[in-house]
Amino acid sequence: MTKAGFVAIIGAPNAGKSTLTNRLVGAKVSIVTQKVQTTRFPVRGVAMAGEAQIVLVDTPGIFQPRRRLDRAMVRAAWGGADDAEVIVHLVDSAAELAVAARDAKPADRKAAADVETIVEGLKASGKQAILALNKIDGMKRDTLLGLSQRLFDTGVYSEVFMISAADGSGVDDLKARLAALMPEAPWFYPEDQTADLPTRLMAAEITREKVYLRVHEELPYSAAVETTKFEDHKDGGVRIEQTIYVERESQRPIIVGKNGQTLKWIGQKSREDLSQILDRPVHLFLHVAVDERWADKREFYGDVGLDFDV
Repeated sequence: MTKAGFVAIIGAPNAGKSTLTNRLVGAKVSIVTQKVQTTRFPVRGVAMAGEAQIVLVDTPGIFQPRRRLDRAMVRAAWGGADDAEVIVHLVDSAAELAVAARDAKPADRKAAADVETIVEGLKASGKQAILALNKIDGMKRDTLLGLSQRLFDTGVYSEVFMISAADGSGVDDLKARLAALMPEAPWFYPEDQTADLPTRLMAAEITREKVYLRVHEELPYSAAVETTKFEDHKDGGVRIEQTIYVERESQRPIIVGKNGQTLKWIGQKSREDLSQILDRPVHLFLHVAVDERWADKREFYGDVGLDFDV
Protein backbone atom coordinates (compact mmCIF):
# COMPACT_ATOMS: atom_id res chain seq x y z
CA MET A 1 0.00 0.00 0.00
CA THR A 2 1.35 3.39 -0.97
CA LYS A 3 1.50 6.29 1.47
CA ALA A 4 1.55 10.02 0.80
CA GLY A 5 1.22 13.24 2.73
CA PHE A 6 2.45 16.78 3.25
CA VAL A 7 5.21 17.89 5.62
CA ALA A 8 5.65 21.62 6.30
CA ILE A 9 9.15 22.71 7.24
CA ILE A 10 8.91 25.92 9.25
CA GLY A 11 11.53 27.96 11.03
CA ALA A 12 13.22 31.31 11.40
CA PRO A 13 14.98 32.82 8.36
CA ASN A 14 18.28 31.08 7.64
CA ALA A 15 17.53 28.08 9.88
CA GLY A 16 18.41 25.86 6.90
CA LYS A 17 14.93 24.92 5.64
CA SER A 18 15.83 24.97 1.95
CA THR A 19 19.04 23.02 2.54
CA LEU A 20 17.06 20.38 4.46
CA THR A 21 14.40 20.20 1.75
CA ASN A 22 17.04 19.67 -0.94
CA ARG A 23 18.77 17.04 1.21
CA LEU A 24 15.56 15.09 1.84
CA VAL A 25 14.55 15.22 -1.83
CA GLY A 26 18.04 14.39 -3.08
CA ALA A 27 17.88 17.16 -5.68
CA LYS A 28 17.87 20.93 -5.83
CA VAL A 29 14.31 22.18 -5.53
CA SER A 30 14.84 25.27 -3.33
CA ILE A 31 17.46 27.96 -3.82
CA VAL A 32 19.99 28.46 -1.05
CA THR A 33 21.99 31.61 -0.29
CA GLN A 34 23.47 33.31 2.75
CA LYS A 35 20.75 35.98 2.44
CA VAL A 36 18.03 35.76 5.09
CA GLN A 37 14.49 35.21 3.82
CA THR A 38 15.73 33.83 0.52
CA THR A 39 12.62 31.63 0.23
CA ARG A 40 9.67 33.94 -0.48
CA PHE A 41 6.87 31.44 -1.14
CA PRO A 42 6.13 27.79 -0.36
CA VAL A 43 8.14 25.42 -2.56
CA ARG A 44 7.06 21.79 -2.79
CA GLY A 45 9.73 19.13 -3.00
CA VAL A 46 8.88 15.45 -3.47
CA ALA A 47 10.87 12.93 -1.43
CA MET A 48 10.48 9.17 -1.84
CA ALA A 49 11.10 6.63 0.94
CA GLY A 50 10.08 3.15 -0.10
CA GLU A 51 6.33 3.15 -0.67
CA ALA A 52 5.93 6.56 0.99
CA GLN A 53 5.85 9.85 -0.89
CA ILE A 54 6.67 12.83 1.32
CA VAL A 55 5.64 16.18 -0.15
CA LEU A 56 7.86 18.70 1.60
CA VAL A 57 6.65 22.29 1.78
CA ASP A 58 9.69 24.56 2.19
CA THR A 59 8.08 27.67 3.65
CA PRO A 60 9.37 31.24 3.97
CA GLY A 61 11.05 32.07 7.26
CA ILE A 62 8.72 33.16 10.06
CA PHE A 63 9.77 36.50 11.53
CA GLN A 64 8.30 39.84 12.59
CA PRO A 65 7.05 41.28 9.26
CA ARG A 66 7.44 44.90 8.25
CA ARG A 67 6.60 45.17 4.54
CA ARG A 68 3.59 43.97 2.60
CA LEU A 69 5.71 41.21 1.05
CA ASP A 70 6.97 40.21 4.52
CA ARG A 71 3.42 39.86 5.83
CA ALA A 72 2.41 37.77 2.82
CA MET A 73 5.44 35.50 3.32
CA VAL A 74 4.66 34.86 7.00
CA ARG A 75 1.01 34.11 6.20
CA ALA A 76 2.17 31.65 3.53
CA ALA A 77 4.44 29.90 6.03
CA TRP A 78 1.68 29.41 8.59
CA GLY A 79 -0.69 28.42 5.80
CA GLY A 80 1.71 25.67 4.76
CA ALA A 81 1.72 24.40 8.35
CA ASP A 82 -2.08 24.44 8.54
CA ASP A 83 -2.41 22.27 5.44
CA ALA A 84 0.21 19.65 6.38
CA GLU A 85 -0.09 16.26 8.05
CA VAL A 86 3.23 16.84 9.82
CA ILE A 87 5.10 20.00 10.85
CA VAL A 88 8.88 20.06 11.26
CA HIS A 89 10.20 23.07 13.17
CA LEU A 90 13.82 23.53 12.15
CA VAL A 91 15.91 25.42 14.71
CA ASP A 92 19.44 26.80 14.31
CA SER A 93 21.03 25.22 17.40
CA ALA A 94 24.19 27.32 17.05
CA ALA A 95 22.19 30.54 17.34
CA GLU A 96 20.19 29.23 20.31
CA LEU A 97 23.31 28.15 22.17
CA ALA A 98 25.09 31.43 21.46
CA VAL A 99 22.18 33.32 23.01
CA ALA A 100 22.15 31.02 26.03
CA ALA A 101 25.90 31.58 26.50
CA ARG A 102 25.44 35.36 26.16
CA ASP A 103 27.87 35.34 23.26
CA ALA A 104 25.34 36.07 20.55
CA LYS A 105 25.56 38.28 17.51
CA PRO A 106 22.50 40.39 16.58
CA ALA A 107 21.53 37.80 13.97
CA ASP A 108 21.60 35.05 16.62
CA ARG A 109 19.37 37.06 18.96
CA LYS A 110 16.97 37.73 16.10
CA ALA A 111 16.85 34.01 15.25
CA ALA A 112 16.18 33.09 18.87
CA ALA A 113 13.38 35.68 19.08
CA ASP A 114 11.84 34.23 15.91
CA VAL A 115 11.96 30.74 17.47
CA GLU A 116 9.97 32.07 20.44
CA THR A 117 7.44 33.58 18.03
CA ILE A 118 7.01 30.22 16.31
CA VAL A 119 6.63 28.38 19.63
CA GLU A 120 3.88 30.83 20.63
CA GLY A 121 2.24 30.38 17.23
CA LEU A 122 2.22 26.60 17.64
CA LYS A 123 0.73 26.95 21.12
CA ALA A 124 -2.00 29.24 19.82
CA SER A 125 -2.88 26.81 17.02
CA GLY A 126 -2.84 23.77 19.28
CA LYS A 127 -0.54 21.99 16.84
CA GLN A 128 2.34 19.65 17.65
CA ALA A 129 5.56 19.70 15.62
CA ILE A 130 8.69 17.62 15.27
CA LEU A 131 11.66 19.61 16.56
CA ALA A 132 14.74 19.33 14.36
CA LEU A 133 17.86 20.90 15.85
CA ASN A 134 20.02 21.86 12.88
CA LYS A 135 23.68 22.86 12.53
CA ILE A 136 24.86 20.48 15.25
CA ASP A 137 28.36 20.18 13.72
CA GLY A 138 30.97 20.42 16.45
CA MET A 139 28.40 20.82 19.23
CA LYS A 140 28.82 18.93 22.49
CA ARG A 141 26.12 16.32 23.01
CA ASP A 142 25.37 17.38 26.59
CA THR A 143 24.86 20.96 25.47
CA LEU A 144 22.52 19.85 22.67
CA LEU A 145 20.56 17.64 25.06
CA GLY A 146 20.08 20.61 27.38
CA LEU A 147 18.81 22.76 24.50
CA SER A 148 16.58 19.93 23.32
CA GLN A 149 15.02 19.54 26.77
CA ARG A 150 14.46 23.28 27.18
CA LEU A 151 12.60 23.53 23.89
CA PHE A 152 10.73 20.24 24.39
CA ASP A 153 9.43 21.52 27.72
CA THR A 154 7.45 24.21 25.87
CA GLY A 155 4.93 21.46 25.13
CA VAL A 156 4.63 22.04 21.39
CA TYR A 157 6.87 19.19 20.20
CA SER A 158 6.13 15.49 19.85
CA GLU A 159 9.74 14.37 19.35
CA VAL A 160 13.23 15.71 18.65
CA PHE A 161 15.86 15.01 15.98
CA MET A 162 19.40 16.36 15.88
CA ILE A 163 20.62 16.91 12.34
CA SER A 164 22.99 18.70 10.04
CA ALA A 165 21.17 19.55 6.83
CA ALA A 166 24.49 20.64 5.32
CA ASP A 167 26.30 17.30 5.63
CA GLY A 168 23.33 14.98 6.05
CA SER A 169 23.96 13.82 9.62
CA GLY A 170 20.73 12.52 11.14
CA VAL A 171 18.67 13.40 8.06
CA ASP A 172 18.03 9.78 7.07
CA ASP A 173 16.53 9.09 10.50
CA LEU A 174 14.27 12.12 10.18
CA LYS A 175 13.22 11.04 6.69
CA ALA A 176 12.38 7.53 7.88
CA ARG A 177 10.21 8.97 10.65
CA LEU A 178 8.39 11.28 8.26
CA ALA A 179 7.74 8.34 5.92
CA ALA A 180 6.27 6.34 8.80
CA LEU A 181 3.90 9.21 9.63
CA MET A 182 2.47 9.50 6.12
CA PRO A 183 -1.12 8.22 5.79
CA GLU A 184 -2.09 5.49 3.35
CA ALA A 185 -2.95 7.23 0.09
CA PRO A 186 -2.07 7.22 -3.61
CA TRP A 187 1.00 9.24 -4.56
CA PHE A 188 0.33 12.85 -5.51
CA TYR A 189 3.15 12.99 -8.09
CA PRO A 190 4.99 10.59 -10.41
CA GLU A 191 7.83 8.77 -8.66
CA ASP A 192 10.53 10.59 -10.67
CA GLN A 193 9.17 14.13 -10.07
CA THR A 194 11.20 16.09 -7.51
CA ALA A 195 9.35 19.40 -7.35
CA ASP A 196 6.06 21.14 -8.04
CA LEU A 197 7.11 24.54 -9.34
CA PRO A 198 6.28 26.15 -12.71
CA THR A 199 9.32 26.08 -14.97
CA ARG A 200 9.27 29.83 -15.63
CA LEU A 201 9.21 30.52 -11.89
CA MET A 202 11.92 27.98 -11.17
CA ALA A 203 14.12 29.64 -13.80
CA ALA A 204 13.58 33.02 -12.14
CA GLU A 205 14.46 31.59 -8.73
CA ILE A 206 17.73 30.11 -10.02
CA THR A 207 18.78 33.51 -11.35
CA ARG A 208 17.76 35.24 -8.11
CA GLU A 209 19.96 32.79 -6.23
CA LYS A 210 22.94 33.75 -8.40
CA VAL A 211 22.24 37.46 -7.87
CA TYR A 212 22.46 37.05 -4.10
CA LEU A 213 25.46 34.74 -4.24
CA ARG A 214 27.40 37.31 -6.26
CA VAL A 215 26.32 40.62 -4.65
CA HIS A 216 25.27 39.53 -1.16
CA GLU A 217 27.25 42.25 0.60
CA GLU A 218 26.48 45.10 -1.79
CA LEU A 219 22.79 44.49 -2.45
CA PRO A 220 20.25 44.58 0.40
CA TYR A 221 17.09 42.53 0.47
CA SER A 222 15.69 44.31 -2.56
CA ALA A 223 15.78 42.35 -5.79
CA ALA A 224 13.36 40.23 -7.77
CA VAL A 225 13.61 38.27 -11.00
CA GLU A 226 10.82 37.79 -13.53
CA THR A 227 10.92 35.39 -16.48
CA THR A 228 9.41 37.40 -19.32
CA LYS A 229 9.90 34.87 -22.11
CA PHE A 230 10.32 31.09 -22.18
CA GLU A 231 10.47 29.95 -25.79
CA ASP A 232 11.21 26.45 -27.03
CA HIS A 233 13.50 26.16 -30.05
CA LYS A 234 13.30 23.55 -32.79
CA ASP A 235 16.83 22.36 -31.97
CA GLY A 236 15.65 21.27 -28.52
CA GLY A 237 17.04 24.30 -26.70
CA VAL A 238 15.12 27.05 -24.95
CA ARG A 239 15.41 30.84 -25.03
CA ILE A 240 14.78 32.45 -21.65
CA GLU A 241 14.52 36.20 -21.14
CA GLN A 242 14.48 37.58 -17.62
CA THR A 243 14.31 40.96 -15.91
CA ILE A 244 16.15 41.57 -12.65
CA TYR A 245 14.34 44.28 -10.67
CA VAL A 246 16.06 46.51 -8.11
CA GLU A 247 14.52 49.31 -6.05
CA ARG A 248 16.89 52.19 -6.77
CA GLU A 249 18.85 53.46 -9.76
CA SER A 250 22.03 53.31 -7.66
CA GLN A 251 21.60 49.52 -7.39
CA ARG A 252 21.60 48.92 -11.13
CA PRO A 253 25.41 49.31 -11.49
CA ILE A 254 25.87 46.79 -8.65
CA ILE A 255 24.05 44.14 -10.67
CA VAL A 256 25.69 45.07 -13.97
CA GLY A 257 29.23 45.44 -12.61
CA LYS A 258 32.26 46.96 -14.29
CA ASN A 259 32.05 46.40 -18.05
CA GLY A 260 29.05 44.14 -17.41
CA GLN A 261 31.15 41.47 -15.68
CA THR A 262 28.82 40.90 -12.72
CA LEU A 263 25.76 40.46 -14.90
CA LYS A 264 27.77 38.17 -17.17
CA TRP A 265 28.75 35.99 -14.18
CA ILE A 266 25.14 35.81 -12.97
CA GLY A 267 23.96 34.82 -16.43
CA GLN A 268 26.66 32.19 -16.89
CA LYS A 269 26.06 30.50 -13.53
CA SER A 270 22.30 30.59 -13.94
CA ARG A 271 22.54 29.19 -17.45
CA GLU A 272 24.76 26.33 -16.25
CA ASP A 273 22.26 25.34 -13.54
CA LEU A 274 19.25 25.68 -15.82
CA SER A 275 20.87 23.60 -18.57
CA GLN A 276 21.47 20.83 -16.05
CA ILE A 277 18.01 21.02 -14.48
CA LEU A 278 16.15 21.23 -17.80
CA ASP A 279 18.55 18.78 -19.49
CA ARG A 280 18.80 20.84 -22.66
CA PRO A 281 20.67 23.87 -23.99
CA VAL A 282 19.59 27.20 -22.49
CA HIS A 283 20.04 30.59 -24.11
CA LEU A 284 19.61 33.11 -21.30
CA PHE A 285 19.23 36.87 -21.73
CA LEU A 286 19.15 39.17 -18.68
CA HIS A 287 17.92 42.75 -18.36
CA VAL A 288 18.14 44.99 -15.26
CA ALA A 289 15.27 47.35 -14.46
CA VAL A 290 14.46 49.75 -11.61
CA ASP A 291 11.07 49.53 -9.87
CA GLU A 292 11.06 50.94 -6.36
CA ARG A 293 7.70 49.31 -5.55
CA TRP A 294 8.23 45.80 -6.91
CA ALA A 295 7.84 44.28 -3.43
CA ASP A 296 4.28 45.63 -3.16
CA LYS A 297 3.09 44.25 -6.50
CA ARG A 298 1.02 41.09 -6.45
CA GLU A 299 1.96 40.18 -10.02
CA PHE A 300 5.38 39.08 -8.80
CA TYR A 301 4.03 36.55 -6.30
CA GLY A 302 0.25 36.35 -6.61
CA ASP A 303 0.41 33.09 -8.57
CA VAL A 304 2.55 31.21 -6.02
CA GLY A 305 0.38 31.30 -2.93
CA LEU A 306 1.18 34.72 -1.46
CA ASP A 307 -1.88 36.65 -0.32
CA PHE A 308 -1.35 40.42 -0.66
CA ASP A 309 -4.91 41.35 0.28
CA VAL A 310 -4.44 41.57 4.05
